[in-house]
Amino acid sequence: MDIYPLFIIALALSLDAFGVALCIGLNNQTRVINKVGFTISFGFFQFLFSYIGAYAGLLFNTYVASMPTIIGGIIICLVGVIMIKEGLQNQGTCPLLKPKMYIILGISVSIDAMVVGFTVLNNITKVILFKDTLFIGVITLLMVTMAFIISKYLKKIDIVGKYADYIGGIILIIFGLKMMFF
Repeated sequence: MDIYPLFIIALALSLDAFGVALCIGLNNQTRVINKVGFTISFGFFQFLFSYIGAYAGLLFNTYVASMPTIIGGIIICLVGVIMIKEGLQNQGTCPLLKPKMYIILGISVSIDAMVVGFTVLNNITKVILFKDTLFIGVITLLMVTMAFIISKYLKKIDIVGKYADYIGGIILIIFGLKMMFF
């Protein structure tokens, strides 16, 4: 695949991870180690799922586009509800920063990469497939890094810092609903 269409696909796929990373970065309890964990997780799962989807597309071609998006949307909405609940309780611990959330969120923001890999990237050789899907993972890694950098500056705005959990939770719920229905 040419670099420009692949870049556009990678950019579009990384926007879910960007949004989720921005919301996580707004949380005052997020540390550098958490940011590194989420960045690696999101980049890895974008690569892995686009590769799996494209490889499956090489083997067979079926119609499975809507269900993975709905599952990912439900998970993102649940994470949004958890963020809002955390903001209301404000107990000093953030459930989003537990190690299992790296995997859960990494998978949920990457399910669409499998569908895109299945439908778009399935007509290429295995070597090109690896390079293209690796490119998608690297672009996601860069976008998530940018989201964490941006969130650092957004937190300095008083109203954003004070209501970050609510804002992040609402954004995630809206984003999850968009994934499921639009």
